Amino acid sequence: MDTAASETTITAEMAEEAEAQDLLTLGIEEEYILVDAVEPRGVEAVDEVVGQVPEEMRGSVQHEYLRSQIEVASPPQLDLAGLYQAMGRLRRELAGAAERAGARLLAVGTAPGAGPVARIVDDPRYRRMREHYGDLSPGSGMCGTHVHVSIPDAETGVAVLNHLRPWLPVFQAATANSPMFGGRDTGYASWRSMMWERWPTVGPTPYLKSVDDYHTLVADLEQTGAMLDEGMLYWYARLSANYPTVEIRMGDVMPTLDDAMLLAALARALVATLLRDVRDGVPAPRVPHPLLMAAHWRAAHDGLEGVAVDLATREPRPAWRLMRQLFDRVRPELERHGDLETTTVLMGRLRAHGTGAARQRAILAQRGSVADVVDWLAKATRGDVPRD
Repeated sequence: MDTAASETTITAEMAEEAEAQDLLTLGIEEEYILVDAVEPRGVEAVDEVVGQVPEEMRGSVQHEYLRSQIEVASPPQLDLAGLYQAMGRLRRELAGAAERAGARLLAVGTAPGAGPVARIVDDPRYRRMREHYGDLSPGSGMCGTHVHVSIPDAETGVAVLNHLRPWLPVFQAATANSPMFGGRDTGYASWRSMMWERWPTVGPTPYLKSVDDYHTLVADLEQTGAMLDEGMLYWYARLSANYPTVEIRMGDVMPTLDDAMLLAALARALVATLLRDVRDGVPAPRVPHPLLMAAHWRAAHDGLEGVAVDLATREPRPAWRLMRQLFDRVRPELERHGDLETTTVLMGRLRAHGTGAARQRAILAQRGSVADVVDWLAKATRGDVPRD
């Protein structure tokens, strides 16, 4: 829910290098659920886990809303390999810290097993949220992925947000990783998406006329009480309140680092592609808000394994066809940023293995136990599952 840790600040040297090469920087935040080391239920162990994190990494780790959640934020990168290395280390170190604290770390949108409702972290802001909004986060928490991509200025960023709107349901389908909640299959590939939408400012980014329009709407939402501050602007894409980035934030946290890196690379390539459209004066598609909501609902329901809404034709199509269409659309920017070879491999792995939701359901079908799903998620989060 909160903004990224301080290590996401872009250095002057990195900004100069990015400008010289006309490249975009990239950063990622991931939220995780902590579960009991023996039983597949959420556990309030965040303070104990943070206490086990190596001192030099604590600036990249922070509390989340509930005591059964924890969040990490990568430093910004120009190179996808650098991001992979940074996030891999964070995942491994945090998984180890969780184990030393008697818990396990899961990269999953909602805790699969049944268990008690977790308490909120003892933080003034979180206490205000709990008092104002009541019980909008039952269970062990809802965990997502947020990708930050650099932009030249806020006005251009708002134009990019307008162009992003029809593409984000495809990202939501690709990141689906929360089919189970309370020990049962919910019937949705991303149940987290359905739970998350209860917050008043969650949803697709509206079409915005300008950066002034953006800030006026943010101020109006604060005045209504729908959010306490700009950090509670939970649109699926927004301007970061703290960094010169567009933040894409509608996806579940994904089980493997490969999945997360594919999303990050595609997000950067898409923003770079849309920046060129903005500079060339290409108008953003004016997709009706109800249709956009329907496309996001379908993405949460089906993931990549079913049907998606093609917002260009307004027709249902196989979700993987739209995923491939996205890849083809951003291919030139993937190549220009040096990510094409890696993302081609990662796309192949995602196609072969399926989304996190599909993999969880396959394990449940084969073994019949939520505990087996939790075991696999813990190994996937740490990086201890086969990649091919």
